[in-house]
Amino acid sequence: MDAGMNTSSHLKAQARFPLQEHFLPRKNSKENLDRFIPNRSAMDFDYAHYALTEGRKGKDQTAAVSSPSREAYRKQLAETMNLNHTRILAFRNKPQAPVELLPSDHSASLHQQPKSVKPRRYIPQTSERTLDAPDIVDDFYLNLLDWGSANVLAIALGHTVYLWDASTGSTSELVTIDEEKGPVTSINWAPDGRHVAVGLNNSEVQLWDSASNRQLRTLKGGHQSRVGSLAWNNHILTTGGMDGQIINNDVRIRSHVVETYRGHTQEVCGLKWSGSGQQLASGGNDNVVHIWDRSVASSNSSTQWLHRLEEHTSAVKALAWCPFQANLLATGGGGGDRTIKFWNTHTGACLNSVDTGSQVCSLLWNKNERELLSSHGFTQNQLTLWKYPSMVKMAELTGHTSRVLYMAQSPDGCTVASAAGDETLRFWNVFGVPETAKKPAPKAAHEPFSHVNRIR
Repeated sequence: MDAGMNTSSHLKAQARFPLQEHFLPRKNSKENLDRFIPNRSAMDFDYAHYALTEGRKGKDQTAAVSSPSREAYRKQLAETMNLNHTRILAFRNKPQAPVELLPSDHSASLHQQPKSVKPRRYIPQTSERTLDAPDIVDDFYLNLLDWGSANVLAIALGHTVYLWDASTGSTSELVTIDEEKGPVTSINWAPDGRHVAVGLNNSEVQLWDSASNRQLRTLKGGHQSRVGSLAWNNHILTTGGMDGQIINNDVRIRSHVVETYRGHTQEVCGLKWSGSGQQLASGGNDNVVHIWDRSVASSNSSTQWLHRLEEHTSAVKALAWCPFQANLLATGGGGGDRTIKFWNTHTGACLNSVDTGSQVCSLLWNKNERELLSSHGFTQNQLTLWKYPSMVKMAELTGHTSRVLYMAQSPDGCTVASAAGDETLRFWNVFGVPETAKKPAPKAAHEPFSHVNRIR
């Protein structure tokens, strides 16, 4: 029966063509452009009524007996009584001239000219592209989406891992896992953008070469149950399992298990190495965040965490190290917690906590601005862009109809891909264009005395 269900789901995925454009009906922006919406505040309805009734009568009666002096008197009276209306309906009011309380030279001396303010970036409110993602596993504790440094997006749909090349828009299938081993429970690109790790439901981890579509090796024996989280640190692949264990695997050597971190009592659903590769953050279904330090771990045979952070009240999957401030970590709690917390990982102090109002599924920092993006579950299933450190909401992006479980960021840091239980993969141009791309390339500096012959 299970085999039949899996076969039908595979046929369903094939029928829907995974990672093909998903077209949504859009309202024509040119509709209803012939509607006239008047500005009522600029209308004089009393005069309009008079002009259409009594005013017309008066004109007809006086037209015959009008004299030049009477006509001049009538015009003067109209000027005085403000009856020289040129039109009854008006689109807008002309603003009144501002009242200047102080002489212009005096006010200029009191108020200095403000510095040039950086224009606010335009943030599109809709996704720029939507792809079908049939059979994506709707599981909060898994990590099924990652965007590699070679600009290729990897996504796991059921038992199959697909690769979508963002440069060309082409899709290819990397691997379909056997029924007894799958489904796929996590994927993560190595820093080189060529090799990808695939965590499985049966506790194994496969390493694949995406360029040749060839499996390099299988890591076995480390975990006792599914591997739901992965994180690379150069040649070290860190794996987190439902058994609560975190294992550092050196993929270059035969005996790949080099360190084991024990501290979580339930499934490890979030793993992220810091930019320096020195500290590892882990989040678990036990509502705990651990900070592990490589120097402490290597010098201590009974591996011990650096900090144990227990302020969250629900599972912690969302983890994000700040790219512009070392030792700053953002974490997000599940449906019973709904907060984003910020930590100083030097001291273990909680710097701030923000109630988002809904389950926090994923977090991403903007690489070019001081901003943080969060994805959420019930009730709005939205992406929220926050200004850091004020945590003022800059935008809320809606479109998904189910919780937005997975997010990944393009190598240039501008585009974010989000995948949800509604079986769609959406792309958002939320982080804008980096400053370096906006500025023209600097001119090459002339070498001093380049016009003079060199002395050999």
